[in-house]
Amino acid sequence: MSALAFGLVAGVVFGALSVGLMLPLSFPDKTTALLGAFADRFAIGFLVPLVSMPAPGWVRGLLVGLLISLPSAILTKAYAPILILGTLGGGVIGWLAVKFVA
Repeated sequence: MSALAFGLVAGVVFGALSVGLMLPLSFPDKTTALLGAFADRFAIGFLVPLVSMPAPGWVRGLLVGLLISLPSAILTKAYAPILILGTLGGGVIGWLAVKFVA
């Protein structure tokens, strides 16, 4: 699978997973919160397989996940859930990208 195709699939899956985890929670503007979470996680899934750096895939994913999640964590002050999910999700996507991207 190409890096672009894998990134699109990973982004949609990771975004949908994040939205699914947030559905039971309450927010002042739930639609905006869910769209923001989807966009944030989609960016992680999309970019991890496309980024080139001299590091193992899972390390690349951890770094991309952390960097993309950091602004949202700072804005919402919900550091732990946003940074942990974004970083771990990025790491998993990076690990999978090494296995499935040709």
